[in-house]
Amino acid sequence: MRPAQRRLAFAAAGTAAILALVDIPASAVPNDAPASSDATASSLSQLAEGYLQQRADMLTTSPPTLRGVAARIKATPAMSAQTQDDLSALAAKRERYEKIGTTYTKAQVDVSVDDSTVEGQQATLRLTEDTRLYFPFTQKEIEDGAPEYEESSLPHTVKFTKADDGTWLLASDKADAGSGPTPTTQVSDVDVEPETTDEGGTADEDEGTKGEGSSTTPPAETGTDTDTGPGAVKPAATAAYSYSKMIAYADKYWKHHNSAFRTYGGNDCTNFLSQIMLAGGWKPAGGSIIQRTSNKYWFYGPTSLWTSYTWGGAENWYWFAIKHSKRTKALRNVYDLLASDVLQADWNRNNVIDHSMFVTKKYRGIPYLTYHTHDTHNKPVNTLVSDHPNTWWYAHRT
Repeated sequence: MRPAQRRLAFAAAGTAAILALVDIPASAVPNDAPASSDATASSLSQLAEGYLQQRADMLTTSPPTLRGVAARIKATPAMSAQTQDDLSALAAKRERYEKIGTTYTKAQVDVSVDDSTVEGQQATLRLTEDTRLYFPFTQKEIEDGAPEYEESSLPHTVKFTKADDGTWLLASDKADAGSGPTPTTQVSDVDVEPETTDEGGTADEDEGTKGEGSSTTPPAETGTDTDTGPGAVKPAATAAYSYSKMIAYADKYWKHHNSAFRTYGGNDCTNFLSQIMLAGGWKPAGGSIIQRTSNKYWFYGPTSLWTSYTWGGAENWYWFAIKHSKRTKALRNVYDLLASDVLQADWNRNNVIDHSMFVTKKYRGIPYLTYHTHDTHNKPVNTLVSDHPNTWWYAHRT
């Protein structure tokens, strides 16, 4: 929670609900607590933060009990049932991750409110959940190049209903991940046709088929891989490319988008990837409006109509990068990815790539991915593949 929000006064009803959520006895509340019965956006955001923290905690090596969490979260009957199902699914996800070698020692959740409405018995918060899931690496391992945590920034619309006794109850929570992967703290699947555009489109060229995608079978010696830490950054293919600049750009702008570029609604992944490539030395190809729909060109213009399909379209980017410019080459296995490489996904196997990601780290054989939609930094590739077993993957060496 941002400091300015923490300083806002809580309403009495909101405060009581918060205490119930975290099991603090009412006797512990100072007598001079605010007397107003109207819940404020600040108190409701605290309720939402507590709920989202409990969800994230289910993924850690010291999770709360399902019964204890369910008792702490004050919600409508329908939302209580949904929350119970989600918590059970998150516990199962934790166990699935543990089997493939990924664990989180703790979770840290902060909530910032983007907009709020409180009308009578109903309240709606549009907020952003910022979550860090800490890996079990030592300080020495982190200094050697291991990621300290996976982090993400996820928009939500959270609704509340006031009960007859004045208590605010959680009524619904809708996370907006766009057309990107299932967020680690969520349990929904994205293996459906995306509802949002990435500013790509049908190209002038008939490209044919891509051929076989990249395997997801882990190498037998995962954990002893030498491509780890700072040494996982490839030597530049030419003097014009800087892989370290690509990584630095991704680390800087994964969450706070670069205002010099447009953001493409609910599908900004390839726009972000193109920015990363540009920062690392990729030169624009073409620039005329009549070249926009050709996969042979790659450029950013003052408006979408002056920007190539290949800049923001995942499918179009693939063909420009691997076929027409030959700036990338296909990798047989996603575990062959090194820092500054690219991974793309076709969620529903319809031969149209939906999502693009960039490798910011590799440690002990595991590539860690960073991307927009939803904004994510250093997500392990093994958990991504585990979450989406029916996806076709396309790994690129840049």
